[in-house]
Amino acid sequence: MYNKLALVVVTGSLITGCASVPMESIEESKNVKKFNLPSGENAGVYIYRASGPGTALKKDILIDGKCIGETAPNMFFHEVVRGGEEHKISTESEFSPNIIILKTESGKNYFVQQYIKIGVFVGGASLEVVSEEKGKKDIEKLELAKKGKCGK
Repeated sequence: MYNKLALVVVTGSLITGCASVPMESIEESKNVKKFNLPSGENAGVYIYRASGPGTALKKDILIDGKCIGETAPNMFFHEVVRGGEEHKISTESEFSPNIIILKTESGKNYFVQQYIKIGVFVGGASLEVVSEEKGKKDIEKLELAKKGKCGK
């Protein structure tokens, strides 16, 4: 009986709670939402998480093994990377990291959406490269998070 009750409470908190992460200023967020093209040999990567299931979960995001920060609902990160290269973007999931390889070109922006999937014990996370049009539209409603430490 107590095990079933505990399972219901934990599951409910994963679905209805709300995680938060440190955010940048509104001015900085507006500035990054101008979607300026990166200069020189660089490419821009926008990684975002909209609202949806698993609002109580924070999930790490890494680019080429470097921690960018933890995600929460309704936020995004912007990172400048070297263009003309492949970059490994990864996020923690329930049992193992989920990874995508993003081939970049200099002078372009790329958009990656992270979304939470309900898992066996906790929610997992996946990544998907989305079109520039969709990425810009989604990010317009979100706020820029501060880069920081990953949770693990």
